[in-house]
Amino acid sequence: MKKQILLIVAIGLLFESQAIVAQETKLNTKYITISINKSGYIKSIKDKITKKEYCPANDSSAILSLYKDKAYILPVSVKFDSPKSQMVLFYPNGSVATVRAEQKGKYLRFQLLSLTPRNGVDNIVWGPYKTNISKTIGEIISVVRDDKFAIGIMALDDNTTSGPPCDADMYELYYYIHSPDTSLYPLPNGMYEGKRFSTGGNGLSDMEYFSHPEEYYRINYGNGASLEPTFGSTITLHSRDRRKPQTIFYSLLPDYPELNARRHQIVDPVDVDFIGSGIAFYGCPDNLGLNTIENIVLAEGLPHPMVDGKWIKDPAAYRPDIAWGGVHDSLISYAKQIGFKAVQAEGIDQYFVNRGNRWAGTTVKFSNSSMPISEYTKLTNKEGIAFGLHTLTNFVQPHTSDMKPVPNDSLCAILRTTIINNIDVTDTIICVADTSYLNESGGWHDNKTNVLKLGKELIKYSGVTTTVPYTLMNIKRGQYSTFPTAHRSGDTISKLQPNCYAYLGFVPNMALQDKYADYYAHLLKDGGMNYIDFDGLESCVYQGHGHYSTKRFLRRLITKLTELGVPYLRIMGSCVYEGSWHYMSVFNIGCDNIDEKFAMFNPVSNTWGIEGKDLRYVCLSNYLPCTFGIVSFKPDWTVQVAENLQAKSVAWGATYMLGLNQDVAEKCPAKYEIFKTLRTWENARAANVFTEKQKEKMRLAENRFHLEQVDKNHWNLYPVLSNGGYGTPEILVGH
Repeated sequence: MKKQILLIVAIGLLFESQAIVAQETKLNTKYITISINKSGYIKSIKDKITKKEYCPANDSSAILSLYKDKAYILPVSVKFDSPKSQMVLFYPNGSVATVRAEQKGKYLRFQLLSLTPRNGVDNIVWGPYKTNISKTIGEIISVVRDDKFAIGIMALDDNTTSGPPCDADMYELYYYIHSPDTSLYPLPNGMYEGKRFSTGGNGLSDMEYFSHPEEYYRINYGNGASLEPTFGSTITLHSRDRRKPQTIFYSLLPDYPELNARRHQIVDPVDVDFIGSGIAFYGCPDNLGLNTIENIVLAEGLPHPMVDGKWIKDPAAYRPDIAWGGVHDSLISYAKQIGFKAVQAEGIDQYFVNRGNRWAGTTVKFSNSSMPISEYTKLTNKEGIAFGLHTLTNFVQPHTSDMKPVPNDSLCAILRTTIINNIDVTDTIICVADTSYLNESGGWHDNKTNVLKLGKELIKYSGVTTTVPYTLMNIKRGQYSTFPTAHRSGDTISKLQPNCYAYLGFVPNMALQDKYADYYAHLLKDGGMNYIDFDGLESCVYQGHGHYSTKRFLRRLITKLTELGVPYLRIMGSCVYEGSWHYMSVFNIGCDNIDEKFAMFNPVSNTWGIEGKDLRYVCLSNYLPCTFGIVSFKPDWTVQVAENLQAKSVAWGATYMLGLNQDVAEKCPAKYEIFKTLRTWENARAANVFTEKQKEKMRLAENRFHLEQVDKNHWNLYPVLSNGGYGTPEILVGH
């Protein structure tokens, strides 16, 4: 403490010697005024119209924090240079940060220009910024909201990512307690705001993670914003010096120690630094939140995909898709009848990267024939139907060209050490220089995939002895079609990062991931495809670089597609990260082929399942369309089931994939009537005919509706009565 005080005094003397005077200042946007005190802390965030204060009473937040060895270094003083729109922040470790601070109309723009001397700083942190808002926590994109106002920050570069610095630069998945309305959903005894619980299930099935139906159970999907019950919330972004190697200790699901205990992993450096890190800071009326974000996106050149003349984040652009199964004879006909514009080709086998042969003979199947994918997409594209595939992103499976017959040197490694004995092709004893966490089973998952790469040979093992000589146990040489070869003492041996427990494969490192992005661009271009479902999107964060890695992959993919002349790609994925939010059109995960209470949405009972409830909060809190997941068309469906599905989809702004299979559909007596009903609702959705008041009534589970199209611009919306008849209609007019 005495050393710190002396250092602060020394810095103060330096200020005096250079005639530097600490200053206070105010920065303005269209909607808020932020006051920064002499120490470099935000002491006020005030709504310019209502004069309401959103900074917690008697509390403040450093405008820019430094981070070293998992500890914050906070500023002690700030100097403002108004002509240059800059502020200079001074820190007790002797570092001086120069930040450009610009007032950009609807937002403030902050960018780190320099930090000298660094003195070992490994991260810079924008925040955590404290607010007294707590109702809605947008943990993915760092925004918090109440019924009237929103405050958020947005990264302006790929290396500025969600949340505070942490191992793997990722969040953890868990439940926490937060009631959206304590009068409607009061907390029972023993519960309190912010209390943490593990997710449900066995730690393996992603559907079973969603286990609590109570409205006050919230599932955590990010760390960009956090509930802070004592005062409200925080919003945070950070940027890392990724040139430094790291060893992290992480698990996405740490509450399942048998399967997903935290494990150590080396993180290979990449040539990316935090200088230049920038954010947009905004506050605005809540109903203008998405408009304000779009203003930032356009002004800063962030990804802004458009479809049918609309930004994909605009609720007016939300549309359901088709998840197609089986032969494709009727796909185009069905899609045209229903009015859906995008199809995920579930009927094409789950796709894995095969760089040696992109399509590997994959064709579109019909009852009595088949067709190359590129020929079929010419037909769908002619009809305005986006056609794409379901893929396991960057999962490297043993049958692909990156594994067989020679394992790629760019497979992601968890750890590395060296062998200390010469071995020939028949040796079954391999000794290593140190244990290097070799007794930690698996990788991000304990899927029992313990595979070592030694030269061009893959070896399975179960552990390592804990005394010298450190000897690998239960080794099996020449795995995955590789061959035992001779190796010399001192050769590097690497444990490979496995992918998801269900697939037992591997993942690329950052350099190979770049090549995968290029590969996907050429794959889609060659196939004439403009839709992709990136299942297994977590393979972009297995390397330990978190959201940065996801941004890097998607930016490279879109850049390459643009070069190839593909103007728009409809992207769906298994996860929404801060790094993928800009690119993803929809988030249609989950399905109805499990217990009804866990499912996303049931159009027969007209109710949400647990997974649907949890992800509805996640999506709506982060300006995403919520989802019903895959809703499978069934032979016993009635027209009213289709009405329920579409009414609730419109009411909640929810997207979904209609699971269609022509064998099933042809067994439904009401098929044509149902198709016509779905189309009627799609026409009305596209015409933007529904008012917010109507949507509020349509959200209630007990309310059912019938919609009739009168002409191109008019519809009649009937309430369905308890006896099955129709009440007095409301006349809807297109816009």
